[in-house]
Amino acid sequence: MLVDLLAGTAYNPAVMPSPVPTILVFDSGLGGLTVFSEVLKARPDARFVYAADDAAFPYGRLSEDALVARVLAVMERLIAIHDPTLVVIACNTASTLVLPRLRERFSIPFVGTVPAIKPAALATRSGYVTVLATPGTVARDYTRDLIETYAAGCRVNLVGSTRLAGFAEAELTGEPVSDEDLIAEIAPCFVAEAAGRTDVVALACTHYPLLLPRLIALAPWPVTWIDPAPAIARRVVQLLGGPVVGHEAGEDDEALAVFTDGGRLGAKLRHALRETGLPRIGVEGMPLRG
Repeated sequence: MLVDLLAGTAYNPAVMPSPVPTILVFDSGLGGLTVFSEVLKARPDARFVYAADDAAFPYGRLSEDALVARVLAVMERLIAIHDPTLVVIACNTASTLVLPRLRERFSIPFVGTVPAIKPAALATRSGYVTVLATPGTVARDYTRDLIETYAAGCRVNLVGSTRLAGFAEAELTGEPVSDEDLIAEIAPCFVAEAAGRTDVVALACTHYPLLLPRLIALAPWPVTWIDPAPAIARRVVQLLGGPVVGHEAGEDDEALAVFTDGGRLGAKLRHALRETGLPRIGVEGMPLRG
């Protein structure tokens, strides 16, 4: 049973049917908030559920089989509770592994998140492109296939960060890491050679744009940073259409943030969620087994 942490009561999303779609945005943690914000701009009339599987964060520590089983199990419960019209998988790791299985099991549309290699290749002038991702995304054949298809003429530098997603979570919960730690983590992104230097960095993890102002300030030289969130929002509009004209959101349409653990829901994070557009917070407990 989902408990509404603000009202202290059970939350039943089916009481008042909405004339607009319900959009579920799913991630392992808080990184998907960057996607949620863009989709909210595109469909401000929709009813939103932001789901963070924080009990299993970070997904990179799970084996591929365990990750697939985990996402399917969590999605089964979330869809049963919230009956979304469309689901956005705001996580590169989950998208590259689980999307086909999700589409097989559920009849609703899913929008995934993939490394923005094509737009990075189109944006570069020097031909030096960095893809900053989790180690799992860097290692997957899916990513290398995208490079061969869209960026064969570029020098693509794949950087797998083990700590940056955690740094982004810390930033949002009011415990930012030092500049020195961030500089050390992004330093491999910047390649300078006689033939040219990096001029585009694709952020291939939805957590990373949470740090974008600091990344821009700490970069050794200016580059174009590519955030996948706007493209995801455009895809949602392609599938669902534009906003319903004249719809006024009521209390039952207020966006809801759901966590599978909720252990880090302190005052600063709750405030950040409200500022992002998520005034209601709940926990649907799903401990990670094994």
